[in-house]
Amino acid sequence: MDSTAQRALRPTGRTIAYDPSSAASPLHVRAAAVLEAGWTGTSTVPSRGLYPHQWSWDSAFIAIGLRHVSPLRAQTELETLLAAQWADGRIPHIVFNPSVPLDAYFPSPDFWRSSTAGRAAGAPRTVQTSGIVQPPVHALAAWLVHLADPGLSRSRGFLTRVYPRLAAWHRYLLHRRDLGGGGLVSVVHPWEQGMDNSPCWDRPLSRVTPAPARSFRRADLDHGSPEDRPTDLDYGRYVRLASDYRDRGYSDGPGDFAVEDPAFNALLIASEYALARIARELGAAASARQDRAERLTTALVERLWEPTAGMFLCRDVRAGELIPERGVSGLVPLLLPSLPRDLAAGLMRTLCGPHFGLGGTTRLVPSYDLLGEAFDPHRYWRGPAWFNTSWLLERGLRLHGERGRADALRRGILHTAGASDFAEYVDPHTGQACGATGFGWTAALTLDLLHDRPAGDRNGVTAIKGGHRG
Repeated sequence: MDSTAQRALRPTGRTIAYDPSSAASPLHVRAAAVLEAGWTGTSTVPSRGLYPHQWSWDSAFIAIGLRHVSPLRAQTELETLLAAQWADGRIPHIVFNPSVPLDAYFPSPDFWRSSTAGRAAGAPRTVQTSGIVQPPVHALAAWLVHLADPGLSRSRGFLTRVYPRLAAWHRYLLHRRDLGGGGLVSVVHPWEQGMDNSPCWDRPLSRVTPAPARSFRRADLDHGSPEDRPTDLDYGRYVRLASDYRDRGYSDGPGDFAVEDPAFNALLIASEYALARIARELGAAASARQDRAERLTTALVERLWEPTAGMFLCRDVRAGELIPERGVSGLVPLLLPSLPRDLAAGLMRTLCGPHFGLGGTTRLVPSYDLLGEAFDPHRYWRGPAWFNTSWLLERGLRLHGERGRADALRRGILHTAGASDFAEYVDPHTGQACGATGFGWTAALTLDLLHDRPAGDRNGVTAIKGGHRG
């Protein structure tokens, strides 16, 4: 990215500090305080101890919550992330804060070597980043942030500046990551999908020779229980995949790990709808993006829907087959407006049935099949409930007319967020906190659910449906 673009995306002026009104609920005040504590001046860290840098999809979710306490800060959050975009369009999954010691997080900047190993792909020279990506929630976040204060957004030219960056991000995914040839995007590392150690990855990961344990030190274990975190074996495979990708100059192509993931593609589709909304706001044509979202939905159904499972499954691109594991990722397409009615009904049956137990044995949505052999209620994405996926599914339920179930899930999210001190994730049965507390997106999405909205547009559902507002 050239220096002019870097300057254009830097925050302008002093951001607004949060000053809670007397009408704010105690949970609202506590959630806002978490985001205030994580604010660095230009972005928000997910967790001061465990995740001390800026993470891509975390920042998108955080901006969605920040818009309710400071629309300017929410805009700045996204602008800071986009200032680190690579010339090929990718938005890196980590933007490193140079003031944080190298040993505070692994893999650190000296592992990724973005400015040298990523030179051919157009990595920025003035900021260090990782070389992989995360789910594309950003356009949806940008539209919702705009709606929070359209006057401020227009006066700052917020959408005018971020739209080309977001469009380049989608082009990168659609043109460089269709590794299966069927129109869907593939992830090339479990970290890219965001659900790092899901059992859905076990089969394709088994092909990867792990990096030697002595070749890296896991900083995450300094801040979390080993029982809650990925195993050393899995971590060694993550390191091997990342180092091999780096050593190829971050060029995309067939490798040991390539997976078409339902949630990643569903979020891309939702963000295509949001980009269409942004284009209309800017007076540009939007029909091509609307059409693309619908074509991608068709491809998602054709390639990843499994009727016998009652949900979407991941596709192992290298093996050419669906992976027979039920993860929460396969439920996330419920947030798509053009999903066939029978499939939406099937997803809701699966969500509330014995495999995920929503409304019965669980109040939040577990990250993995309750009946699966690999289920673990405490270990990262192998069973615990996460607040961002439950938030997405609350949107999906409401979008498809399941107001009662959506309201119950909303209440469950708010209660569990407060009771767990805004935990990173929780035991899906008991709500016991796991991982970090005071976690950024948990607090942000709590704020979003607490905020009053016009009837019929709870959680910004029209941002996905494509109707005009604001």
